[in-house]
Amino acid sequence: MSHSSVREEEKQPGVAEGATEGDGGGGRHGRRRARPRRKHRVLRWSATTLAVLILGTAGAGYLYYQHLSDNIGKGERSSGDSKAKKTAPNAAGQTPLNVLLIGSDSRDSDENVKLGGSKDNRGNPPLGDVQMLIHLSADRKSAAVVSIPRDTRVDIPKCTDPKTGHVYPATNGIINTTLARGGAGCTLATWQNLTGVYIDHWMTIDFAGVVRMADAVGGVEVCVNQNVWDHPTATQKGGSGLRLTKGRHEVKGKKALQWLRTRHAWGSDQMRARAQHMYLNSMIRTLKSQNVFTDGGRLMDLAEAATKSLTVSEEIGTPKKLYNLGQQLKSVPTDRLTMATMPNIQDTQDRNHLLPEPAGAAKMWQMLRDDVPFDDKGADSKKKTKEKVSDDPAAADDQIAVAVQNATRSSTLGPADGRARTVTDVLLGKGFARATADTTPGLSEEATVVRYPSADLEGDAQRIAKSLGIPLSSVKKSTDVSGITLVVGADWREGTTYPKQSDPKAGDVPENSDEINAADDSKCMDVYPPYQW
Repeated sequence: MSHSSVREEEKQPGVAEGATEGDGGGGRHGRRRARPRRKHRVLRWSATTLAVLILGTAGAGYLYYQHLSDNIGKGERSSGDSKAKKTAPNAAGQTPLNVLLIGSDSRDSDENVKLGGSKDNRGNPPLGDVQMLIHLSADRKSAAVVSIPRDTRVDIPKCTDPKTGHVYPATNGIINTTLARGGAGCTLATWQNLTGVYIDHWMTIDFAGVVRMADAVGGVEVCVNQNVWDHPTATQKGGSGLRLTKGRHEVKGKKALQWLRTRHAWGSDQMRARAQHMYLNSMIRTLKSQNVFTDGGRLMDLAEAATKSLTVSEEIGTPKKLYNLGQQLKSVPTDRLTMATMPNIQDTQDRNHLLPEPAGAAKMWQMLRDDVPFDDKGADSKKKTKEKVSDDPAAADDQIAVAVQNATRSSTLGPADGRARTVTDVLLGKGFARATADTTPGLSEEATVVRYPSADLEGDAQRIAKSLGIPLSSVKKSTDVSGITLVVGADWREGTTYPKQSDPKAGDVPENSDEINAADDSKCMDVYPPYQW
């Protein structure tokens, strides 16, 4: 998808004198060419995070409960094709919890048009410009927040709009367009297919919700290493208007918005993401230090703003369910919360877009799937257990029918040619005379998997896996297949022996993910020289 699919921003009031809204043109600032962007999207994430935390401690009588319930918008959890399965419980019977947070640029009301500008786009399908996944560990002792930049090109599955029934065919495009292809449920399905992580719920917030929540937050401390003024220059139009002296400052209202919107003064989109993460971490520390979760009066006001601001997947669409979710979120200690960005590289097809960086992104997704903490302050949640061998006896090798598919294509790399035929030949050489190559094109799977449709074929499926060195944990029962199917994924692009997979350790986050621990209050932003004063 070309960059032209992303709508241009318009100027709007509320910036410092002498500055204009928006990011302006395409300066690189030594990193990569800046891309047009929409206003307020970063603040939406702050607002959504706060809303969840607030609802974790909100309590009220029946009438107030019903009032809050009526405030909440709801939608279908998944509206796209996805094969992601829930993570198996740990030894204590606990499972991880994953919640997708989406900031919408919807201009479906006078308020949203006023706040978002670009009145000509009123009524257009919304774009999901902020997308972050909250991962709560199975033991609820740690959490990770992972963001994917809005202009990342990915495979988007077939999605059906739950309101109209319109079917959108599968495509390859930038991830922020998924919200317009069947709602938040399509965005969720896209994330699941990209990461292999089952996502339990989604939440969205629009411009009006952002402002409503921002007004309820109060001040948050930020820090800069040099005087900063994000203003237009001779070579770069636009700017947020942020102007601060060197050191620490408490920002709120317009100033907070300017901090979250600033890009030029930090030098790149990657550094803007760092500034946003620093703000969010500081906000969480501030809320906890103020004991906001035990202040009944303030919580009532914040709960009101939160329920008016959110639309959620229908299975959590009541104050009680949001309360239970919030209780789990706020129980995580600050020093066990890590924010990170998906490792990425410039798109070879369009320099304005990004791609997942193969090794780093794959490692991050594996850590989420295996419930490995992003911090190193606790042991891995998922203990290694002995692989369970099926009680169903396997048939003789030459009697086991198996179809082999090539699913090595990803949004980063094209398919590795001939993989289905190569692996089929390996099986034939091992005596599996009924192995056949399924040449269905365009398949994509993050990790190699052996699927079987019914319990009477589990033993046969495990026998296929064992013969190739594929772990039994990758043998899955599935209604999507009619017989045993070996899906050769992106983790096995070459060779005739399945590569051994190294297990990531707690705290072993990819170096190019720019992670920040929420308890670290020492961070300050460096200012790009043209914006120092």
